[in-house]
Parts: sequence; C-alpha cells; structure tokens
Amino acid sequence: MTFRAHILGAAAGGGLPQWNCGCENCNLARDGAIPSQTQSSLAVTADGTSWAVLNASPDIRHQLAAAPPLHPTDLRRLPLSAVLVTNGDIDHVAGLLTLREMQPFTLFATAGIHDVLAQNPMFDALNRDVVTRQTIALDTPFPLLPGMTATLFAVPGKVPLYLEGDEVQTDLMGDQTVGVKLETADKTVFYIPGCALLNDDLRKRLDGADLLFFDGTLWQDDEMVRAGLSQKTGKRMGHMSMDGPDGSLAAFDPLNIAQKVYVHMNNTNPVLRPDSAEKATAEAAGWTIGQDGMEIT
Repeated sequence: MTFRAHILGAAAGGGLPQWNCGCENCNLARDGAIPSQTQSSLAVTADGTSWAVLNASPDIRHQLAAAPPLHPTDLRRLPLSAVLVTNGDIDHVAGLLTLREMQPFTLFATAGIHDVLAQNPMFDALNRDVVTRQTIALDTPFPLLPGMTATLFAVPGKVPLYLEGDEVQTDLMGDQTVGVKLETADKTVFYIPGCALLNDDLRKRLDGADLLFFDGTLWQDDEMVRAGLSQKTGKRMGHMSMDGPDGSLAAFDPLNIAQKVYVHMNNTNPVLRPDSAEKATAEAAGWTIGQDGMEIT
C-alpha cells in the first residue's frame, strides 16, 4: 500500500480570494494573476480506493468535484469512508452540512469536538443512522482506513472563535485542537493545520517524520494588523507565524523531517504569490507551499 495525500484546500478560513477582502493577494486572485485557493482540507488514502477527508471545509462540494479520485464510482456511491475533524472551527466543520445527503461514512473526532457539534442542532442533519460518530481519545491509535492508523494528540491552540469568552487562552492544551499522526506500513505522516507554538512534546513527536502538513496561516505575526484588516495577531488567533524568531521556519529547522508542506494559509500571506521573496525563502528552508489539487505520494 502507498500513502497518498490530495490537498483539497490550502487556504485558511475565507479562502483566496476572500469574499469581502480587497488585499493585494485577493485582487490578484480575482484577476487570475495568482491561483485561487479554497479552505483548508486534506484527503488521504493508503490503497487508492478508500479515502478519508481531514476537516470538512465550507468549500467541500467544489473540492470533491475538483478531485477525480473522490468522484462517485456508482449511483450515490463514492470512495469516502471517513471524515476526521481537528477542531470545531467553522472552516473545518461547516462542510459537514454539505455531506448530509444520506452518504454513509464515519465521523471521527475527540469528545470535546463532538460536544461542540452536538450543541448545534443543525448538525443533526447528518443522520446518525447513516453517519457513524466515533469518539477518539487522545494518544490512542485507531484504524482510520484500510492500511492506515491514526492517532490524535493535543497541540497548543484555542477554542473556536464562536466559543471564546472574555479571556482567551491561545496555547490551550486539550482535545479542542488536535494534530493527526497517520501511519502506514512504512510511512509516518502528520497533519497539523492549526498550532500556536512548537513545544518540546511536539518536537519529539515530529522529529523523524516522513511528511508533515503544518499551519502556515501568516507570514508575520502582525501581518493582518499592519495591513489594516484586523486587530488580532497570529498568536491571538492561535497560530504561529512562518517568519521571525518564534516562527515555524526557525522552529523546524533543527528537526529531521523528510518533507514539509504548509497548508491553511491566510489570504494575506505573501507566500501565496508564486514570485514572492517570502515564498522563495520558505522553499529555501525546505518547505513546499501547498496548493489546491496538489498530490503527494
């Protein structure tokens, strides 16, 4: 069996272009000068027949239509076996409402994330007689697909925006924000689309991995503030930036990871421009900038 990943969506919430944004990247994407990107989602398989989707973005209908390996093989039958969500963010769970069309699959999530979904009656549209909801404990391997085992683990992050209170902890460790370890017979792959910092535990987990998909939300921590688009830094949103002394480029440099791919990039991130100096810097450090439709085998 061969591990295969298909990036369904490489952008963060809002996609590229974001509907209400007139930043440089969004205008370039509208003009067709740089590629548009949909919201964060990844499809994986070990046998090419049975697939799992990691995070169901609001763009999932378009994403599945643009991914031939996930097209229906017969009347109302397609190779989607499982959906796994890594947090309760709208850009990672809203697509579940599109998948309500009586299509059987298993929905994997932690107890905390399942609780968030259960509190919103709209998600009852996923008929429980058809869609099996399976609760996964942290640090407990489970069969995700034929030939592929998954393990969920806590990463520093925060609760979804719509659950924030007056005080927000941005490096919260628990089952509300998780990373995914995927193992086949000969490969170890990690998927971490949201992460506030690289702590010692995470360093130990990731060192020696064959492939890593990692949070690439912002290039600089104050990127959106300087652009006049938000008062929030990347740290306040629960994401570590790429550049800077506390950024992922520096943090991952000492680690032995065979292949590193950025996903979940905000529409303002200059690495989304193919000819940018920032993209060249990231690639020189050994990173691949994820794109919609990119496949890694």
